[in-house]
Amino acid sequence: MSQLDEIGDADGWRCWLCDEPVDPDMPSNDPRGASVDTRITKARVKKMKKDKTPIPPERLAHKGCNTGKGAVDPVIVWPDHLIVVDPAPIIATAERLERKGGREAMARCPTDGDAQAAAQWLIDRLSRLCPGLSVKSKIDRSGGQFLVSLYV
Repeated sequence: MSQLDEIGDADGWRCWLCDEPVDPDMPSNDPRGASVDTRITKARVKKMKKDKTPIPPERLAHKGCNTGKGAVDPVIVWPDHLIVVDPAPIIATAERLERKGGREAMARCPTDGDAQAAAQWLIDRLSRLCPGLSVKSKIDRSGGQFLVSLYV
């Protein structure tokens, strides 16, 4: 079994960046083909080794998603169907929750329904982004809006 197959099986053959299925039979040079992403830049890996910080595991990504992010830290985009204000960066938040636990404010929403939808999407997305991290959501009414938070 190849490294790509092992990583693909571990990630359920879903791209960790766009969360869409990856076809293992696609040619490797096709933008929808499978590739291995190291998740972080080489400079950050060097700093993590120096600081003796655990290095995140490699993840499965579409060739196009992996190439598109280039040598910069990846960003997971919030979907357009969610109505959120001041959305938090998902990967950085997930890393902090894994490392320190606690609670993180993720976004503000104009209605309770929007907040419920955002919280549900976040829990679902993080279950695949960080399979070992068990997070819960909390929605607080504040100043005429609804604050969506995640906590461990």
